[in-house]
Amino acid sequence: MSSIALIVEFEVRPGCHAALLAVMRRHAAACLADEPGLERFDVLEVMDAEGRPDPSRLMLYEVFRDQAAREDHWARPRHEATKAEFAPLIHGRSSRLLRLGPD
Repeated sequence: MSSIALIVEFEVRPGCHAALLAVMRRHAAACLADEPGLERFDVLEVMDAEGRPDPSRLMLYEVFRDQAAREDHWARPRHEATKAEFAPLIHGRSSRLLRLGPD
């Protein structure tokens, strides 16, 4: 089986970058602690041309052992609770699902 990666980019509301960053770091740590199929969960700050965090963007990079692990992640109550927590902090989000390497 191939691992599955998910890349998510958030459009952050003005003044909400620090709050969203805190929510996502807390969520990533909790997921990594108790989801054995989650191999990686990075919270990434997008940098501007001067090397400073861009307060209008935030990204996530998650790697799941397989499709079952991804489905398990999304089925957990923490996932929906986190979405409700970050919803007022963003304008929108986009995501890409990727398969990593050959089987």
